[in-house]
Amino acid sequence: MSTASIAKEAQTELALDDQEYERNLLDQLLIDSQLYPTSKEYKELLDFTVRLRNMAPFNAMLLQIQKPGLNYVASAYDWQNRFRRTVKNKARPLLIMWPFGPVALVYDLLDTEGQELPKDAFAFYAKGKIDDERIETFKGLLKKKQIGTKLYDQGDNDAGFIRRLTIASDPKVFSIYELGINRNHDASMAFVTLAHELGHLFLGHLGQDKKLAIQDRCSIPLRTREIEAESVAYIVGHRNGVECRSPKY
Repeated sequence: MSTASIAKEAQTELALDDQEYERNLLDQLLIDSQLYPTSKEYKELLDFTVRLRNMAPFNAMLLQIQKPGLNYVASAYDWQNRFRRTVKNKARPLLIMWPFGPVALVYDLLDTEGQELPKDAFAFYAKGKIDDERIETFKGLLKKKQIGTKLYDQGDNDAGFIRRLTIASDPKVFSIYELGINRNHDASMAFVTLAHELGHLFLGHLGQDKKLAIQDRCSIPLRTREIEAESVAYIVGHRNGVECRSPKY
């Protein structure tokens, strides 16, 4: 065997070793993260990997594990020079593997500010006359009904959730609920999220609640539940001067 053949074979073996290492590393990441216990959640991970075409599949999966719900990411340099946007103060960087170097830093779309982007750049979009002070007022009103609010850190594709924590056996006592809002969205989007998630609650999608006079309608199809909740968000939003993307939703 010639020297050239030996060198080529060695390079092939090294490349295969690198691929095997990445596969093993990815397997371990998925197992350790415990973020994808169902086939639906795992498919969302794969869909994100397909959508992020400017990233190697391993890096795309690495990003989704660090911050589920991501939509778009770029380096601080690219945000500034390609999109005329800057990274917000104290924004959390995300790590990706970098050729000829250990890691590089990229940032979520929601962690940038500056020149306006097209509406379609955002998974969810809302603009209006709602500010943080009014959101806090709404939270106080909800608390009186035992509906607590929780801010959490997710990417743009995740706006919020609502769940029932306890079911009151006495019809005169409130059950306890938790309503989650993506802390990276602005006040207008938080308002639309509140309306959407409360739509799920009061339309009976979480089941019966005698204290709140809610009938059980949780057996209706998921698509119907989402259309109903977003219809509530559309009406409530527009009545309060907030434009949202409900028709596209």
